[in-house]
Amino acid sequence: MAKFYYKAKKGPKDLIEGSIEAETKELALNKISKLGYFPIEVKEERPPEKKLSGGLSFSLFKKVTSSDISIFTRQLADLLNSGIVVLRALEIIYNQTHNLHLKTIILDIRDFVRDGGTLAEGLNRHTKFFSQVYVSMVKSGEVSGTMDVVLNRLADFYDQEEETRSKIRASLAYPLLMAIVGTSTIFILITFVVPRLISLFVELSQALPLPTRILIGTSSFFAKFWWLIIIVIALFFALLKRRQKNKEGKFAIDKFKLKIPFFGDFIKKVELARFARTLGTLLANGITIILAMEVVSQVAENEVLRRDIERMLKDISDGSSLTNALVNSTFFPDVVMNMVAVGEEGGNLEKSLFKIADSYERQADRTVKIITSLLEPIMIVVIGSAVGFIVVAMLLPIFQINLIVR
Repeated sequence: MAKFYYKAKKGPKDLIEGSIEAETKELALNKISKLGYFPIEVKEERPPEKKLSGGLSFSLFKKVTSSDISIFTRQLADLLNSGIVVLRALEIIYNQTHNLHLKTIILDIRDFVRDGGTLAEGLNRHTKFFSQVYVSMVKSGEVSGTMDVVLNRLADFYDQEEETRSKIRASLAYPLLMAIVGTSTIFILITFVVPRLISLFVELSQALPLPTRILIGTSSFFAKFWWLIIIVIALFFALLKRRQKNKEGKFAIDKFKLKIPFFGDFIKKVELARFARTLGTLLANGITIILAMEVVSQVAENEVLRRDIERMLKDISDGSSLTNALVNSTFFPDVVMNMVAVGEEGGNLEKSLFKIADSYERQADRTVKIITSLLEPIMIVVIGSAVGFIVVAMLLPIFQINLIVR
């Protein structure tokens, strides 16, 4: 049985507050009325969030991922398609969800809908997890009465996004692991292992080969200032992150990213695919081109693309078509403009956008494979060369001593 906090009027001037137990809000209202009070506000008192030892909330260790949102969306679509009302569907999903953080969000949305709010407005209270694309599509689904269709499209959209991210993560996992392990191994060798071995050669008071002297100098620097190197690296990433929070700083960083060989081309393809799929999904759901472009500009991750979209939005608001707005674009290639032109002329713009998204997603997938196929041998050569130099620099004095003895 739930506990409800209430404010009520006892008389013309007397305002009282209290709490009452009931199974639903409606039953709580009936109980308050039977007490002779006129209820003004009734809210369910939620139990405190369960905490782990040390006072840290479990939700900190179990965050809401895009996969969780996709599953939530698919379940909600299936329940609505079965004829279940939104409020009951949210209650069913709440009971089936194991993620405490997501349960808290669903509970808040359910309470908001139960108090007379719309689902879109409830989702808009949690924009950290439900993007403007999501909220706008749900809002259009509520207006058109096709909520189940809209939610299925949203689930497909999130599934596609998650699949793209998974491919990128899987492709870059091995090279990244190699880089971390290789760099850590070289750092430990130079900083802690090599100084102890080199002290033996220094005691011999003999002229050491150039590679050995270079290794001694590098090792001495790392041994003395390894803490400073870590601080400098940490400061660099902290400043980079701080600069990204500034619009001009983020624009400069994103522009630089696009100029990096292979990586810049890959980033551009991913952004173009996301732009086309998001805009196509919104248009297919009956949202106007101006509102759709506004939403896409808000969710664009690359600042260069965002500014280009904002410029195009201004042109479209002034009466231009999307094709004409793309003419002066610095981000979109000619092939995108041509496909959009065909879509606009044929009245199937969203289909053309989906084709563009599919094309660039395939290209991005191929680019990832090329990058990873190049990264692996490059890292093997770099790390192998560094380790080989350390080994040779350590062995040269030994060979020199053997030659002197003979």
